[in-house]
Amino acid sequence: MATIGMGDIKKNVRLEIAGVPYKVVEFQHVKPGKGAAFVRMKVKSFTNGKVIEKTVHAGDKFEVPNMEHKTMQYLYDDGEMLQFMDNESYEQLGLLYEQCEDAMKWLKDGTNVEIVFHNGQAISVDAPDTMELVVTETPPNFKGDTSSGSKKPATLETGAVVQVPYHVLEGDTIKVNTVDGEYVEKVK
Repeated sequence: MATIGMGDIKKNVRLEIAGVPYKVVEFQHVKPGKGAAFVRMKVKSFTNGKVIEKTVHAGDKFEVPNMEHKTMQYLYDDGEMLQFMDNESYEQLGLLYEQCEDAMKWLKDGTNVEIVFHNGQAISVDAPDTMELVVTETPPNFKGDTSSGSKKPATLETGAVVQVPYHVLEGDTIKVNTVDGEYVEKVK
């Protein structure tokens, strides 16, 4: 199995610590005046979403987690779990809210998503990188609000809130980058 060493650590690299798959969310190479260099990193668990800090030294090695991705369709929220359907076998799969935390605010019925499996167990959901969503609520424009850098909050049909330019109105459809939660463009 492939391994990851101190020099391979970068943002979004996936590694396994004590049998649990993690994703690197932050890292910093540290070279002190005395002693050997090391890496300080923050990793987020795929199984429960918790972020932990870890220090990695030159000889430390991590396994690459055995992860598979499968495209499934989001069906509905049953009050306890989010329900997904396999596009090929039509089998249903339920995932807990904690497993869907990052993607939940972008999902609407019928959206195709990537379900992440670790050793055959579904552990998390990845929403599409961009989605087109309808603005359901945003403050009205005011005369004089024409500066290019100004933004206002807008609530989308899924409940997510993003900052949008002043020309975006209620009822408009916009494209949103779900990775960093930012407005991309207004859809014609």
